Amino acid sequence: MPWCDSCDVYLAPNTVSSAGACPTCESEVDGSDLKNEPTDNVPWHFWVMVVALVAYLGWRVIDGVGWLFEQI
Repeated sequence: MPWCDSCDVYLAPNTVSSAGACPTCESEVDGSDLKNEPTDNVPWHFWVMVVALVAYLGWRVIDGVGWLFEQI
């Protein structure tokens, strides 16, 4: 976590300015921890669920069309 020496507080990574300054006192903060923050990548299991959902809904459409033809 970024630390501001002049304010004596820990800062949330998204509150630190892009220049690496404290939002309160505008002094430079220790940004070594900011480089280790994880990126906002979508996890792989989300894509597995998307594929499963598309396959399920695709099957339901095929099944529904078949049911409609049976009714005619």
